[in-house]
Amino acid sequence: MTALLKTEYNEKLKPLIMKDLGLKNPMQAPKLTKVVLNIGIGDAQNNPKLLEASVEEMRAISGQKPVVTKAKKAISNFKLREGVPVGVMTTLHGDRMYDFFLRLVNFSLPRVRDFKGLPPRAFDGRGNYTIGLKEQLIFPEINYDKIEKIMGMNITLCTSAETDEAGRCLLKHMGLPLRK
Repeated sequence: MTALLKTEYNEKLKPLIMKDLGLKNPMQAPKLTKVVLNIGIGDAQNNPKLLEASVEEMRAISGQKPVVTKAKKAISNFKLREGVPVGVMTTLHGDRMYDFFLRLVNFSLPRVRDFKGLPPRAFDGRGNYTIGLKEQLIFPEINYDKIEKIMGMNITLCTSAETDEAGRCLLKHMGLPLRK
């Protein structure tokens, strides 16, 4: 399945992207470089089971072991100390990245309630796109009965594009459902 998207990009999508962007050299065509998944857990210090559950959910979604992120600074207003676990993240490259992207576009995003497409303004100025999800239940790998707490998640699609227009062109040709 993963080789399918990679070969489709190289054989069909890259020439279309080059034509749309007016590029002459195939090496200039933007491509997907990595996908970063992040879950922030605010109650991790009060409820250690929440952290373990998030690690297992992230492992099921991404297919690899996630890293537990820790607070870099102490913030007294949030009752947060330095070094306390605050989230879970993983970075996907290569075949796992393409596999996750296909599952996100074809299976997970259509499961979002009242989904009309992703907002086109979520680009960062360098061609990278971030999706904020309100619940992790849209992934078919997650069992609803074993959910400790419904949490949100950020998904960042990093591209080699230099501008938002090039990133938008790449992601649109790869099948990301962006609104007009």
